[in-house]
Amino acid sequence: MQFLSKRLEYLFGSTKGLILVAIAMVGIVTAVWGMLSGPMAEIGVREVVVNALGMDMLQAEREGRIIILYHSIAMAIVAIETYMVTSLLKMKPFFKTAINATITAGYILTMIFGLSFAYFGHNWAFHGLYIFGLSLIFFAGVLLVIALWPWNKEYKFSPLPEGRGAGGEGEYSRTKKGLSLERVAFFATALTTVISALFGAIPGSFFGNGFESFLAENIIRLPEKTTMEYSIIGHLHIMLALIGIMLTLIIGRWLNFKGIWHKIAMPLMILGTIVLNLGVWGVVTPLEPVAHMVIYVGATPSMLAALFLLIWSWGKLMREGTANLTKPTFGKKISALLRDPLKFGPTWQMLFMNFTTSGIGIFMAIRLDEIFRVWPAREERIELTGHWHVLSAIIATIILLYYGDMINLKGKIRQWYGWSLIVLSDLAFAAVTIFEMKRLFISEAVQQPLVNLLMYLMDFGLAMLLLLLAIVLVWRLVDLFKAKGRWTEEVNHELSQEVLK
Repeated sequence: MQFLSKRLEYLFGSTKGLILVAIAMVGIVTAVWGMLSGPMAEIGVREVVVNALGMDMLQAEREGRIIILYHSIAMAIVAIETYMVTSLLKMKPFFKTAINATITAGYILTMIFGLSFAYFGHNWAFHGLYIFGLSLIFFAGVLLVIALWPWNKEYKFSPLPEGRGAGGEGEYSRTKKGLSLERVAFFATALTTVISALFGAIPGSFFGNGFESFLAENIIRLPEKTTMEYSIIGHLHIMLALIGIMLTLIIGRWLNFKGIWHKIAMPLMILGTIVLNLGVWGVVTPLEPVAHMVIYVGATPSMLAALFLLIWSWGKLMREGTANLTKPTFGKKISALLRDPLKFGPTWQMLFMNFTTSGIGIFMAIRLDEIFRVWPAREERIELTGHWHVLSAIIATIILLYYGDMINLKGKIRQWYGWSLIVLSDLAFAAVTIFEMKRLFISEAVQQPLVNLLMYLMDFGLAMLLLLLAIVLVWRLVDLFKAKGRWTEEVNHELSQEVLK
């Protein structure tokens, strides 16, 4: 009994354990449900999986199934980010325990009963538990907003900035009265996330009473859309953006982002987050004609803040890696930059994101009527779907890179894990991006050889990523059966960090 209780305490009582459980659940769902994709259907895998698991796959219910699947995965990602926030920022022990426990119960209920309802017969009691799980996650978000309240005197000037490394208070973005602008940025992101969740919850509450489930990419060309349809489209965009913004803040906190770039970035992140949300919320108001312009204005400061994090991070890696050299050459600086893939990778993925999602999205918005609306609707739908999937997947790779550092991977394992994540994911995402935009440079009549190559590259990259994740999860599972495995070291390290706080 003690054998089981200690491991359950690690898995559900420590930050690293909680993150491991969530990653494992997302990995299993991604691997199994990934077998239902179009490429898998073409080679017969989809039918085998559906029959083996006894899935109910009525075509008329496809949109509803996909929406529940997306929410099941997204809620686990939100939970992972929440665990990271509660471990990185100072807050009262009660809030940390309550938030982690509530959101854990929430995403597990959402995933298990949501997928059971959608794919294995429609037991409406399961749907009720799915909604209850989402409600718990919302309540955990409210608790997080309260816990992050930045105007609490406890979170102003202190000998060390909220448990960070040595350095003067002047190295971090703060007001003259000691208010941490970084904590304000976390607070603003959490608060707007809770509000924007209602953007999807309100239309969802009308399901079956004037509202039907739909995929945003299927109605994008409709000349007239209802307020609820606009609300769902806005909810999709803003929630994904806020997950990305929160992850940027988390990575900055992990890397100990500071200095002049930090002082510039945090006000920009706060401004960008607020304006971006106001623009999205404006989509369902009479201000809809100008809402997209407000969204562009809000996205710019947030993207600049991420760029400043990248500049600071790369400069730090190069300085630290060449500290023993009097006049390091350009080659030595690049070598130092690439020495640790787990520290280099997250900001590189943020930069790579601009070539595969952010830049493509802005270009599409600017030239929508001149180029993309001239294409067949199927091509625009492919671009939109690929855009959202690549952005979600890049966020997942950044989380996995940070997790690799959290569990203190070292030596060749650290190198292989980090570079495999970066290279394999970027190969797949680049292939997806070229596939999305292929109509810009190749006609449909001669596209098939290119499409086949891109499909092979995409499938190879994603399959190898899942294999890498499976290897890590099996390794962690085996470690859990050891009396003095790595998991015991992680528990002891986390307890020592709590004492330091």
